[in-house]
Amino acid sequence: MSRVAVVTGGTRGIGAAISLALKSAGYRVAANYAGNDEAAQAFHAETGIPVFKWDVSSYEACSEGLARIEAELGPIEVLINNAGITRDAMFHKMTPQQWHEVINTNLTGLFNMTHQVWAGMRERSFGRIVNISSINGQKGQMGQANYSAAKAGDLGFTKALAQEGAAKNITVNAICPGYIGTEMVLAIPEKVLNERIIPQIPVGRLGTPDEVARCVVFLVSDDAGFITGSTLSANGGQLFV
Repeated sequence: MSRVAVVTGGTRGIGAAISLALKSAGYRVAANYAGNDEAAQAFHAETGIPVFKWDVSSYEACSEGLARIEAELGPIEVLINNAGITRDAMFHKMTPQQWHEVINTNLTGLFNMTHQVWAGMRERSFGRIVNISSINGQKGQMGQANYSAAKAGDLGFTKALAQEGAAKNITVNAICPGYIGTEMVLAIPEKVLNERIIPQIPVGRLGTPDEVARCVVFLVSDDAGFITGSTLSANGGQLFV
């Protein structure tokens, strides 16, 4: 029987591409989302992938949501922590709410989700976890102290948990996308994209969600069983680490 994979933020943008790629690779996929019911239902109607609504910043909501998925699809063997939000502001103008909302979703959300499936993965001696971080967690970004801190924290979480999971055949890896042609990035004014962003990318273009999704499919495969605690940078050469 095919493995069950959960993708948080899995109905739009990079998450939607990941959900589709995993389904195409033979996984039984459950896509989590937080708020956009219309987009989620459209995604479900188009792809047939079941969608489940909850906020990953709530530990209790994660527990209840994952219990529903396991009841419908079976034990979760693959987890893609993709859900993320931005609340950008220069630091001197950043509010405690903007800070905590981003940290709670983009960093604490990894704990809330992973903690629910970890025991089962250990018992079955198999698991694949991929955390979607960001180039801005590697290099920082002005106006994103909250986002950069959370995404850098995702990398520390990945490295620490990989050491705990290795003996149980659980791999934990991270992907750091650069500028990807998602709805959010394409909303940036064309002049800014063409004059300030794309010139910084050596390959001369934005990445695509499908390119990130293919990285995920590899990392969760049996072929990647010797890769854990790693960070895969998918940024078109914009940053080497």
